[in-house]
Amino acid sequence: MKRMLSGIKPTGRVTLGNYIGAIKPFVSFQDDYEMIIFVANLHSMTIYQEPKDLRQNTKDLIALYLAAGLDPERVTLFLQSDVKEHAQLGWYLNCMVSMGELSRMTQYKMQVEKAKARKDTSIGAGIFNYPSLMNADILLYDPDYVPVGEDQKQHVELARMVAERFNHRYSDTFKIPEPLTPRVGGRIMSLQDPTSKMSKSDPTGKGCIYMLDPINVSKKKIMSAVTDSDSHVRYDKENKPGISNLMEIYSILGHKSYEEIEAMYEGKGYGEFKKDLAEIVGAELQKVQDAYNQIMASGEIEKVLDEGAKKAGRIAYKKLAKVERKIGITIRK
Repeated sequence: MKRMLSGIKPTGRVTLGNYIGAIKPFVSFQDDYEMIIFVANLHSMTIYQEPKDLRQNTKDLIALYLAAGLDPERVTLFLQSDVKEHAQLGWYLNCMVSMGELSRMTQYKMQVEKAKARKDTSIGAGIFNYPSLMNADILLYDPDYVPVGEDQKQHVELARMVAERFNHRYSDTFKIPEPLTPRVGGRIMSLQDPTSKMSKSDPTGKGCIYMLDPINVSKKKIMSAVTDSDSHVRYDKENKPGISNLMEIYSILGHKSYEEIEAMYEGKGYGEFKKDLAEIVGAELQKVQDAYNQIMASGEIEKVLDEGAKKAGRIAYKKLAKVERKIGITIRK
């Protein structure tokens, strides 16, 4: 069975975009792949997090993974910080990547631009160096595939390059992973600005549906979503980004193709379409929230994380030991 690996940062509340673009696909992948999934809490430290918020967001994320249908019997699910080899390999790989390569990473350039806009001269070194930790996250487990959105493919490309560089210098050690991008639902956009990705850090919260939103709130957000000046329900991402974004959500959660949706709403306005979509989203959130509440009350999370860390730790320990022998950092055989 091929191995697949991914992780999500516990920064902010989990959105419908996270659920559709990452969590829901993981549930389907677990039938066909050996899945290793972690909560990237070390990456959350690149910007300041209120400790109580970080703890709650981390717990919520794990509970939502399980509520969505991830089976800990089939999936290795753990906290990144519980497997110390991530940080240690991250340092070794950080010494193999150039400052120029890191400075070209899109996320770093975006942070620099944001800092300039707010006239902030202080950018943490973690923002610059975190791709090396991400390289370690990936290469530690020799995955065949890393599912990512289009905006994250650059990180997998860097991991591939660093793996090839290490293998060339020290002999074959790391498997070269392949990025896997979903055809539909990989990038759900803001309900208020369909040219921007739905974000946990949405300043108003109106463009973003959170998985733990009250159901009536989520429905109102759908009903007030930006569309366009005409009233034809038609998928055209370039010319009709608003309705196309809503159709993407409908397609994933309602199990309909774009063609089927267009036929269903032929001659009907956006109002009826939005009303139906609001019901579909509300039903999905209700199902997940009911399971989430049961999991939070069960005390299951700690057990799942302990078992996941043990399983991941055994793989990570062997890989790090192999790396350390290759680079000469240890004198033990």
